[in-house]
Amino acid sequence: MPVSRSVALWLAGFSSALLLAAGTANAQAARESRAGDATAFQRAALPGLPGTELPVLRREARTPPLRFRVIVVPGSGCGSMAEIAPRYFAGLLHAQVLVLQKPGIDVGAGLSPPHCADTFIQADRLSLWRDNARAALRADAQARAAQGEPSVPTLLVGISEGAEILPALAAEVPQLAGLVLLSASGLDPLEAGALQARRLGARKEWEALGAAQAAGAPDATVVQGRSLGYWRDLWRWQVTQPLLQGPWPVMRIAGEADALVPPEAYARFAAQAQGRAAGFCASTLPDADHGLQAPGRDGVQWLWALLEQWARAPEDGLCAPLRR
Repeated sequence: MPVSRSVALWLAGFSSALLLAAGTANAQAARESRAGDATAFQRAALPGLPGTELPVLRREARTPPLRFRVIVVPGSGCGSMAEIAPRYFAGLLHAQVLVLQKPGIDVGAGLSPPHCADTFIQADRLSLWRDNARAALRADAQARAAQGEPSVPTLLVGISEGAEILPALAAEVPQLAGLVLLSASGLDPLEAGALQARRLGARKEWEALGAAQAAGAPDATVVQGRSLGYWRDLWRWQVTQPLLQGPWPVMRIAGEADALVPPEAYARFAAQAQGRAAGFCASTLPDADHGLQAPGRDGVQWLWALLEQWARAPEDGLCAPLRR
């Protein structure tokens, strides 16, 4: 089945959104990285499931003192954030940053390679991503404890599709202070995808995907650019209830002009999350797109500045800066 234009738009937004965000971020960070700054991002690997390694990016706090740690789970695609990371994360001044990237990405191909290898397509499914990320975070926590690394409040940040596995990773993060959803509604991906398909006039394509994943073809069969294993995971994936029931605060930041997540998806989850025991807060940035970019405003750097405010008084709660 060829990839339809509507479904391709729904699948492809992560890398282009990040490129827009990175292009408007702090240029000073890029100059420091090229000059060999000690706080530049370093490429490394963490063990995942047996026989699998996750390529990761690490960076120390750019400015002392160290106040918090941010673990980032990027969205879909087979490219690497390595090229844009210094600019994208420039506003996280007092934070250590760890970016977990999917196994099998092409670390040298930039953020948006023209094609994904078949090996990546076959390994790209939410259940494997969750299990590999869990193992990697467990190994990271063990290594930090063995090395006597400082213990600081930590935030899990999920970008777009990456938010779908955040609740499943929470138990592996020491001193977890909250979850941050960046351009992710909080709805189960099946519900959010159906709303987006309706928005794009692609209901027939979405129904065809549903029929294909329910049929008996092998998981390795590629449909609409993803394996049937990917679609079968997506059709059954639950994130709404784990987010609603989790014991950590949840912050969500979205763009009013997001072309990849419909306003109804954002509104539905917000309605369900009202009165959430552990706290929920959200902000929708005027005119901002899926990458949180708006004319004259970089919403990603605004978010990092918000988290920097929180880190000065984390005892006030993750949502405190949005209430000021």
